[in-house]
Amino acid sequence: MGSEDRRAGVYYGKRESWKAEMEALRAILLAGPLDETFKWRQPCYVWKGANVAMPGGYGGRCLLSFFRGVLLDDPEGLLVKPGENSRAARVMEFGSVNEVEAARSAIEGFVAQAVRLVEEGRRVELPPDDFELPEELEEALAGDDALREAWEALTPGRRRGWALHFGGAKQAATRERRIGKAREAILAGRGMHD
Repeated sequence: MGSEDRRAGVYYGKRESWKAEMEALRAILLAGPLDETFKWRQPCYVWKGANVAMPGGYGGRCLLSFFRGVLLDDPEGLLVKPGENSRAARVMEFGSVNEVEAARSAIEGFVAQAVRLVEEGRRVELPPDDFELPEELEEALAGDDALREAWEALTPGRRRGWALHFGGAKQAATRERRIGKAREAILAGRGMHD
């Protein structure tokens, strides 16, 4: 059985939406070998310090995300991309506690596979930068040495998140405003979701 983290218990206790479903996921995850920790202001389940899974409830769905989901064998097609820009993570979606319980054996199977991936040292191989920098960001980086240095020190995932956020704006003025608002976070080494 995995170890519990007090902060996760507090988090689940304060949930308003998807509380019962997320607590059901927690019970399944803790019944296996994973340890519970708290990252990114929410519970995360790890094996020997490596991120394995993370439950979440967003809008109209409850999710269980697997960090290396793209590497998991999923013949039944239970795992889906959480978003169009997702590369490694895959999620299972639930609408009720009954759906979580019905998927118990599949969840346990995915956890076992994910633990093996960690044991084998397997990682998702991703190209370091497979995105275009918006022109406004290139200009900001060229004109601000501190920003450029901080940008280059960010992890590839953080750079990707910011670039997608900035580039997602349709108008140049909006892209410039987003970059200006993000400057302090980038200088502090944070990603868009930190």
